[in-house]
Amino acid sequence: MPDLVPDAAAVSPSRALAACFAQAAGQTAPDVPFFLQYLPLLAIAAAAYLLLFRPEQERMKKQRELLAHLKKNDRVVTSSGIYGTVANVEREADRVTLKIDDAANVKLTVTLSSVARVLRDDDAASAPAGGA
Repeated sequence: MPDLVPDAAAVSPSRALAACFAQAAGQTAPDVPFFLQYLPLLAIAAAAYLLLFRPEQERMKKQRELLAHLKKNDRVVTSSGIYGTVANVEREADRVTLKIDDAANVKLTVTLSSVARVLRDDDAASAPAGGA
């Protein structure tokens, strides 16, 4: 029986699989068009982009916009769960000063990227009052 796979390095996986099935059935390997051989690989790459990479890029873009529009007196939550009001934003130094408790004059300086979200009025009403 003639060898159906002349050079293993030059054969695509789908062509090698088709050759194996054809050899088992006693037939010659069908000639599959080049684009059909790589169609499943392209479909997997497109699905990975749409399901994994694109949503993450949109989330990162939304976070960059949130940080770009951060201003004094915004109620925020840090990534570690600390609620506070923005007292000062130093974009060049990548720092934000938060007022945690007005009565005790407690202030905390964090990095700009540690701000997770800005609270809206209805979110701020459910936030813990008075700090800690």
